[in-house]
Amino acid sequence: MKNKFNILSTIALLFLALSSVAQDNVTTVKLVETPGQFETKSLELKPGKYQFDVTNKDVDHEVAFFLQKETDKGTKEFSTAIANSGLPKTLKLGESAKTGVVELQKGTYVYSCPLNPTPHYVITVK
Repeated sequence: MKNKFNILSTIALLFLALSSVAQDNVTTVKLVETPGQFETKSLELKPGKYQFDVTNKDVDHEVAFFLQKETDKGTKEFSTAIANSGLPKTLKLGESAKTGVVELQKGTYVYSCPLNPTPHYVITVK
């Protein structure tokens, strides 16, 4: 019985260690929405894994988050929303939520909120 407990404890510790290593490779970007805009107007990031933490500050209705990548045409046309980049729910006044983890490659992206609504803000990944 003691050996089973030790084995289970070891497995649990390994799982926790691996989980924290996986989280260390993800950079969280905090974005705050106010009426008609995001406080951060543009971002310059390195290629990698990101999660966007969005807060509804002072918007009296629900808000969302939309992330798109510039198409290969290079004509400032943008794709539909990037997979896993949405929020799990719309955010009421004072609420915050994180997107899923997205891997950004070199290129140009935009973020916006179709519900606020906001302009498209540029993310440059170099």
